[in-house]
Amino acid sequence: MTKKLILYHIIYITFVSVAFGQDLHLKIIGSNETETKILDSLGYKKTHPNYITLQAETDSVFSKVTTQGFLEAKLNTISKVNDSSFVSTIALGRIYKYVTIHYQDSILKSSYLKNIALTFDHNTFTLAIPKVKTALHALNSLIAQNGYPFAGLQLTNLSVDENQNVTATLTVSLNGKKRRVDDIVVKGYEKFPKSYLKHFLKIKKTTLFNLSKIKEKTELLNNLRFANQAREPEVLFTGDSTLLYLYLTKVKSNTFDGFLGFGTNEESNKIEFDGYLNLELNNNLNGGETFKLLYKSDEIKQKTFNANLSLPYVFNSPVGIELGLTIFKKDTLFTTTNQIINATYQVNSRHLVKTGLENITSNNIQSTIVNGVDDYKTNLYKIGHQYLSQNNNNQLFRINAYVYSEIGFGKRTLNSTQSHQTQFKFDAHKIFSLNEKNKFYTRINTHGLVSDSYLENELFRFGGINSIRGFEENSLTATLFGVVNTEYRYLLSPTIYAHTIIDFSYLENKLLSQKEKLFGFGFGFGILTQAGLFKLIYANGKNENQAFKLSNSKIHLSLNAYF
Repeated sequence: MTKKLILYHIIYITFVSVAFGQDLHLKIIGSNETETKILDSLGYKKTHPNYITLQAETDSVFSKVTTQGFLEAKLNTISKVNDSSFVSTIALGRIYKYVTIHYQDSILKSSYLKNIALTFDHNTFTLAIPKVKTALHALNSLIAQNGYPFAGLQLTNLSVDENQNVTATLTVSLNGKKRRVDDIVVKGYEKFPKSYLKHFLKIKKTTLFNLSKIKEKTELLNNLRFANQAREPEVLFTGDSTLLYLYLTKVKSNTFDGFLGFGTNEESNKIEFDGYLNLELNNNLNGGETFKLLYKSDEIKQKTFNANLSLPYVFNSPVGIELGLTIFKKDTLFTTTNQIINATYQVNSRHLVKTGLENITSNNIQSTIVNGVDDYKTNLYKIGHQYLSQNNNNQLFRINAYVYSEIGFGKRTLNSTQSHQTQFKFDAHKIFSLNEKNKFYTRINTHGLVSDSYLENELFRFGGINSIRGFEENSLTATLFGVVNTEYRYLLSPTIYAHTIIDFSYLENKLLSQKEKLFGFGFGFGILTQAGLFKLIYANGKNENQAFKLSNSKIHLSLNAYF
């Protein structure tokens, strides 16, 4: 008896499951064959698991045909053909293509309709009926952006006149007064410099409230070295005020960069060392200021000292000040001092322009003129432009793109004789992301001096890890040079990458009537450690007429630490 009972329950459950699990089929037809074809073209779902979804699909189709212009469409009841088939009839009627909408220009500005309406004047505008829903959403967004975040739109008084023209009235509900930002509250990094809110993000009190614009502006924080956005901004509305909350975090942006290089001296066959120290302090006083200090000692008895101070938004104005001092000493031949003062203007988060004055004084240490070295003074008036795109979330490659161009005009005084001079420089580098693991880096660096005559102690000096690799630091001199660096980078892990080195340089030295092409080849890798980004580079340099020699190879070590 027990076995029969169990078998009975199995059979019962099986049949009930089949009966209740049977799909339902929907067919929607029009009042004639043409209307049925129109309904079929909508591609509605014909198979449903139950009657509720079937009815919802019918309502959805009816909504679609009315928004497409069948304003007189009628939905009849759903008829049951058999246990699994249903037929719904929708009589479409006449299709209307356009609607003329009346509005009040005191609330809805006619300028909003320029890119939305087919035609418009100060009282009416015309829309294609299928575009009505999209157009109303766009208009609602424009009104919200104008300081009315709670505004709502509705079409009323929809009618068809004797000439079959469709008209309606647009009702706008502002739901409150126009909103402006009454106060900005910074959470997380309360000492964030307020001048950056006003001039960098361009968000300030009395700014017309527009949440989408505010979100766009706060995304610009990713282009700052010393701050990031922890989460999206929030807004607190009260009866008479609008408070904007920004959630920021302070980022470690101080950098220490140094390298140790060594190679074989061709004359003595002994290993020689060279290196430099590069310190950059950012925003330690919470004013967005930057202080840079560089000290470099080359293997060819050259020493460089450079200090630079940048103060943005002085006295909460959009103008900043940049001060610089560079001292260069060449063995016992000469010293050159550069003093710079610039006024800067941050156009937006990535573009900065500057103009200023550079004073150059060079002194011959020897008692006589040797190898074209003599005392001179130069004053240059300069203008420059900088573009910087950062990615602080990428610890390996924080700078995505950088472009700097500068030109200076002035006079050099040599033995009481003045001559006109022009200097120009261009430096740009970019990382191209081929995919997640493969990157391509390229840099173009050019400096030039145009003058009636040239001195040894005013030539540009380059070569080494920061220009053309495989050569001694600052061992090359030129009146004009250009360097192209390329690296194919492969990420072995999120913290380690390896890369190739293919460098090319062209130089002209008019003092020596020299024109030369140089090449650098090699490889390297970088590893992100707790101390910072450690780099090792092996490169070999040669000119176009020189054979490849292993003895010309250079090994460069550097560590770039953030703190």
